[in-house]
Amino acid sequence: MVNNMFSDFPDGAVSREAETFEALLTQPGVRIERIISTGQSSTPDFWYCQPQNEWVMVIQGSAALRLENEAGERVLKAGDFVNIPAFCKHRVEWTDTTEKTIWLAVHYG
Repeated sequence: MVNNMFSDFPDGAVSREAETFEALLTQPGVRIERIISTGQSSTPDFWYCQPQNEWVMVIQGSAALRLENEAGERVLKAGDFVNIPAFCKHRVEWTDTTEKTIWLAVHYG
């Protein structure tokens, strides 16, 4: 079976009502997700803090991440990626409001 990162979007992403998270592959010790954002961001004062590492890449659109121990945000455009260590507090400051931001996230460890 062949799938495509740029098609077959969930209803929430198509309607732009919700950020969507889809597991593409789940195996012991690794989970690969497609995340589609349509202008969403983390709520004020919310920080993700996960027990596993996360490698994330923007493959379409743009977004800004903030890591708790850094003064500024990291702006990511298509092709940019970052590795977020386990238990590193981070948040999404903004995602593109004019086009879908498609992320490829790999949770591991």
